[in-house]
Amino acid sequence: MKKTVWGVLSTARIGVKKVIPALMQSDEIHVKGIASRDATAARAAADTLGLDTAYGAYQDLIDDPEIDVIYNPLPNHLHVPLTLEAARAGKHVLCEKPMALNAAEIGQLSEVAQTVHIMEAFMVRHSLQWLEARRLIREGSIGTPRIIQSQFSYNNTDPANIRNKVEWGGGGLMDIGCYPIVAGRFFFEADPVRVMALISRDKTFGTDTLTSGLLDFGGGRQLTFAVSTALAPAQSVTVYGDKARLSLSIPFNQPPDAPQVITVDDGQTFIGATAVTHTLQPSNQYQLMGEAFSRAVRGEAPLPYGIQDAAINMRIIDALFRSETSGRWEAVAA
Repeated sequence: MKKTVWGVLSTARIGVKKVIPALMQSDEIHVKGIASRDATAARAAADTLGLDTAYGAYQDLIDDPEIDVIYNPLPNHLHVPLTLEAARAGKHVLCEKPMALNAAEIGQLSEVAQTVHIMEAFMVRHSLQWLEARRLIREGSIGTPRIIQSQFSYNNTDPANIRNKVEWGGGGLMDIGCYPIVAGRFFFEADPVRVMALISRDKTFGTDTLTSGLLDFGGGRQLTFAVSTALAPAQSVTVYGDKARLSLSIPFNQPPDAPQVITVDDGQTFIGATAVTHTLQPSNQYQLMGEAFSRAVRGEAPLPYGIQDAAINMRIIDALFRSETSGRWEAVAA
């Protein structure tokens, strides 16, 4: 098997700390190099990671004929512009979430997506824990799923951090609210028809620091979530059915070296005496995501998710922001 050759746009922390080390563990992937607008920073990152090449400009990476795939972890406002440049150069692109600042912006990628693969980097969709949880739901372990509740938070008050720059697509809903949204779509295996949001914004940054959402998936199915950039770190996903509830341990930031646990509790006792625990061996969801994308690039498997799916995620976020202003339910535009 010929390995896919990857290059990475920018020395963003998620790439350097999580994604690149995971990709380098794979027998299917060769990470050739990393690019930065600062050649010194690129060289330092390449040396630390043990990569062959440091590119002193993004365009140098895009122009490298040996690169098959480019991973784009740049700030949100640069996702579409740099993905578009890479795709026009014939590179397949794995782009960090959310893929754009709004759904309309994703439309710029429609033409190039006909010739290369472009996928949004939701690693959780490749998580063995998420896949097993969905299998349990499908086989009726909790009965009919009706409610999904999720919470995700961290505390970041650094004014220089990209998550606190509203003009760059910062804020809680864009950065982490997209995860509960994807959880709802993944476990209900459907898309919401209308949404409502309650949003609090930082007076200095202008970003949403606390956002709660209610998503109506039709058929009596609801997702409720709360995300914050100004609370103690925490995360949870629980799916409630008419027979039992299913909970995921560390649903979003799963450590690659720790067992992954799914708990199914029928609620017969309030102390969980009848709960059943499913424990999976450690795995790296970033590696699994990279391998799935590489197989699509090599023509060995279909692309798991394309830009149409990313556009749906953004239309849901767009509708939640509209609800902030209107104070009403907002339809998720087709």
